[in-house]
Formats: sequence, structure tokens, C-alpha cells
Amino acid sequence: MSQFTTTNNNNGASRRVPNPGKATILSIGKAFPKQVVPQDCLVEGYIRDTKCVDSAIKEKLERLCKTTTVKTRYTVMSKEILDQYPEIATEGTPTIKQKLEIANPAVVEMAKEASLACIKEWGRPVEDITHIVYVSSSEIRLPGGDLYLATELGLNSNVGRVMLYFLGCYGGVTGLRVAKDIAENNPGSRVLLTTSETTILGFRPPNKDRPYDLVGAALFGDGAAAVIIGVDPIQGKESPFMELNYAVQQFLPGTNSVIDGRLSEEGINFRLGRDLPQKIEDNIETFCLKLMSKVPDLKDFNDLFWAVHPGGPAILNRLENTLNLTNDKLECSRRALMDFGNVSSNTIFYVMEYMREHLKREDAEEWGLALAFGPGITFEGILIRSL
Repeated sequence: MSQFTTTNNNNGASRRVPNPGKATILSIGKAFPKQVVPQDCLVEGYIRDTKCVDSAIKEKLERLCKTTTVKTRYTVMSKEILDQYPEIATEGTPTIKQKLEIANPAVVEMAKEASLACIKEWGRPVEDITHIVYVSSSEIRLPGGDLYLATELGLNSNVGRVMLYFLGCYGGVTGLRVAKDIAENNPGSRVLLTTSETTILGFRPPNKDRPYDLVGAALFGDGAAAVIIGVDPIQGKESPFMELNYAVQQFLPGTNSVIDGRLSEEGINFRLGRDLPQKIEDNIETFCLKLMSKVPDLKDFNDLFWAVHPGGPAILNRLENTLNLTNDKLECSRRALMDFGNVSSNTIFYVMEYMREHLKREDAEEWGLALAFGPGITFEGILIRSL
């Protein structure tokens, strides 16, 4: 059972055997709200919905929408919501209560849909799920969405629940690290990890004194994702496709204010420092080498596959240039950004789903890295082995 052992599946294709005791991803699912927003329609809709009359703001949003490379996004926000809560589009109005009335049930509904798709692909009964890890930066309540989701799915009442709130863009990879630890320390366990996000809490009219609001409007989207994690997959019943080999989290001291999010009576306010891409560029090589050190033969960054959270095109470009990656290495990340926008903690799983197809090629890489960056500045990384 060495790490390079292979076997044949029912189709005769070669598959690698997972290392005993190492967590694997057994299935994946995703879900989105019904509202689809083509990027070339966003500006007119946003300007209309927020009753903005400032032409300079409109022109800036148009420029941002082009530079994000996003083509399509999904959103919980709708005409019906704005008709019911017109105060949401009014500057300076306390609307946190109204926004939570929308967001709390919306994120659980999306998480449920993604989880059901994931469980269906997994192929085992829902009662076999022993733990749930629930990730969201889009709801606030007690009890949290983890309990509501467990109830909606019909999980056992003794399911072990972990709730990870307000981690932002690195939350998905944090969830993978936590699920990996649970699976590897609880023999026979099967962990449902679900992430769900909506931009409702940050929705507000544009204001020239808050330029980052326009970046958010041009870049972020809504959706959910789910994976099931387990050790020692049951042959013939489960189909692992990635092994979570080694995980690392690191924060950069003195960078607390580079990504700043504050909850107010109007919702959540975000501010990004212009030096974020540079901070990531300055530290990414050392971080990746630390992950790669677990496999002595890994020396060249281009020998890996790359599942990188696409925080935005600038971050992907910096990473590609700094590590001298060939221009195909971040294709799955760029594709996820184009198709869904930045959906915070979910997006890494959309990248992984595209990567799963890439890894079916005969010449595909065995080893890769999953990376995400967020408030702190925090780096999350996992050394992944393709199965």
C-alpha cells in the first residue's frame, strides 16, 4: 500500500490506492440561487436597483466589471426582495435585521441543495454521515446553520457538528483541514463539509467614499458547495478522487488591517488594502515549498497541479509570475472565476470540480496544491494527491 500503488477500476482505468489513514475526498456537489447575472448586464441592474445617478460611479463599475474576467454569477438578491425591503437600497438605513432575515434561510437552503447533490454522488445513506463541518461568512444566529442543515438533511441527532464563521475566502480550505483532522482521528467516520455564501449582508448603494463596494459588486457571487471526506474508502462503494496529504495554515504578522471586515447596522463593510497581491507574492514561494517538502521528489512548481482560490485576477497573475508557472496551471481557477465569480469559501470546490476532470487525463500530475488566502492575512494550503 505504498503511495505509488495503483489499481484498476471497473472501467479498466488505472487508479492510485489511497494511503492508509489519509483523508480522501469521496464526492463533491454544488448549488446556486436561481438569479443568474451575466456580467454584461450587471452594471445597468445594479445602478437601477440602487437608484444611483452618479455617472462617474457607473463608469468605474463598468471598468471593474471588465477587469475581473467574470462572465456569469448567481445571486440571492432579486426584484422581489428589493420590493419587499426597499430600505436595503437606501444609503445609511439600518438594515442588518432585514438582511439576516434574507440571508440566514438562503444560505441553509443552498447548503442543503449542495449537500444532497454531494450525498447522491457519494452513494451511501445519509445516516452514515458522522460529522458535519459548516462554513459561512453570510449568516449570524444561534443556533447556527449547522444545526438547521443537519435537521433538514435528516442527519443523526448525535452527528458531530463544527461551525466555522467569518473566515472569508480561505474558509473552504480551512474546512478541508478541519474535516481531514476529524476523519483521520475518528476511524470509520464520514465528514460532510459544506460551505454557503451570499453577498446580501454587504449589499448597499454605491458611494464614492467606499470604493471597495464597487469591487465587491463587480467580483463576488453567491452559491454553496459540499464534499464528503473519509479515510480508507470502501472499495466498490466509494470513489475517492483526491487525497488530503498534508495541511498548513499560516498568518502574516502585522497584516491584520489589509483585509478588514466590520459588522454595522447597515450590514457588513469590507475594505481591501491595495498591497494584498504584493503581500501574497512576497510570501507564497516559501509557503508552497513547505507543503512540497513532504514529498522529496517534488522540486519544480510546474510538476504540480494547482487548485487556487481565485480571489481575483491580480492574485492569480502574481502567483503565476512569481512561481514561473506555465499558463495552463491556473486554468481551473480562472475558469471558476469566469463562471461563478469569487464566491468566497465555496470557490475552491468549484476549482476542484474542474480539476477532477483535468486529472482524468493520462498525463495528469499526481501531486498538487490547494491554496486560499484571506483575512489575517491568512494562508491555507493542502498538499493533495490525485487518485
